[in-house]
Amino acid sequence: MQEATQETVHIVGGGLAGTEAALLLAGGGVHVVLHEQKPVKRSPAHKEDGFAELVCSNSLRSDNPENAIGLLHEELRRLGSPVLSEADRARVAAGDALAVDRVAFSGGLTRRVREHALIEVRSDEVLELPEGPGLCLIATGPLTGESLARSLGEAVGAAALAFYDALAPIVLGDSVDRTIAFEQSRYGKGGGADYLNLPMTREQYELFIEELSKAEKVQPHAFEEPRYFEGCLPIEVMAGRGRDVLAFGPMKPVGLQDPRTGQRPHAVVQLRREDHAGTAWNLVGFQTRLTWPEQKRIFMKCIPGLQNAEWVRLGQVHRNTFLHAPRVMASDGSLLARPHVFCAGQITGVEGYVESAASGHLTARALLLRLRGETFARPPATTALGALLRHVTGEAHPEGYDYQPTNVVYALFPPLSGRVRKQERKPKLLERARRDLTAWAEEQRLPLLPAPESPGPRAPRASAGLPR
Repeated sequence: MQEATQETVHIVGGGLAGTEAALLLAGGGVHVVLHEQKPVKRSPAHKEDGFAELVCSNSLRSDNPENAIGLLHEELRRLGSPVLSEADRARVAAGDALAVDRVAFSGGLTRRVREHALIEVRSDEVLELPEGPGLCLIATGPLTGESLARSLGEAVGAAALAFYDALAPIVLGDSVDRTIAFEQSRYGKGGGADYLNLPMTREQYELFIEELSKAEKVQPHAFEEPRYFEGCLPIEVMAGRGRDVLAFGPMKPVGLQDPRTGQRPHAVVQLRREDHAGTAWNLVGFQTRLTWPEQKRIFMKCIPGLQNAEWVRLGQVHRNTFLHAPRVMASDGSLLARPHVFCAGQITGVEGYVESAASGHLTARALLLRLRGETFARPPATTALGALLRHVTGEAHPEGYDYQPTNVVYALFPPLSGRVRKQERKPKLLERARRDLTAWAEEQRLPLLPAPESPGPRAPRASAGLPR
């Protein structure tokens, strides 16, 4: 990796955070060198050559701004996020969730990066942190290579930890038995029939749990300690916590009715489309570390409608490396030990596609200000962007909190003042966030699209807005 100058920023990693940051920086007139190891080398989870590859799911989760993740979608759209712009273009039906055709999504961002005159792409593996003084951004995600992770660890001390994330299986749509599967969204959300649902009786569910309990799992290496993210637990780990945990989790049947019986099933496996045509569907919430032969055996034996399933991809396990950000990072994303090195994305302890893009977005804006000799002003903690940054700085957590990756959730936001009725809480949090984001953008002289007039799953598509 060449030493960067004050006019050039080197970005390591072409995932969601790195791609978002590269396009924003280049849009601000900065020359960017984007280092991406694919196709020279790829991690166990990555299969394609494009940037911003989605490896775990094709869903960016709820698009309703009364949910914290939906509010984060809205804020990024209003600020001109390239990632959200491409997600809207590649959108597929998924109720009130923002799900995308992952090939179209990655392809759109890849074209934008490769066609930008100020972005130079280098297909190489960066093995160590640069010495400086030029600025660089590390956005290597949960699968940071061992050599770079070692260099990062030497810079910040024993702050890099590892745990496991698991990928959900994907099945070919025409191999699902449509005499069993029924199309329906929970409570008729979105289009009302955006998901395929595979209903289970109590007896079928009990057999499934029994098979999970005795199935062969992929064992971790001796030097690795599994530390699962609570929001992405493997199904067999959830099943091991109690026989009804899955029925109250990803297999909950609430809001669904089997049209063949007119009744709510005891449990249900939901399939979410991977593309507009519905040629491939992923098993929602079915991330797993079962061996591939065991996945095929159990899913095809125990899940109604999958007896003749053909698999696009089976579940697998991958490593996740992240920093103890509150201890080693400044609020602008730079390392306290090496202020010329910035970090963004999942390596900082944010979890999720959109959260990673948001981290890259904020860090890019901080880098632009550093290059101009100005100080980064954090978004208010009352906004989704600010709340996510509040997690990374540790301010959202009590003293002694064991720092762990997290999605954006309203628990990270400062509480509302005064007594608020439960049904009024989310609307008031939304109202406060919109007001405070607008005030912050005005103070920072940032172009900002107006907020939607009322909550809803879709917002206007934005073009990239940059600081003046």
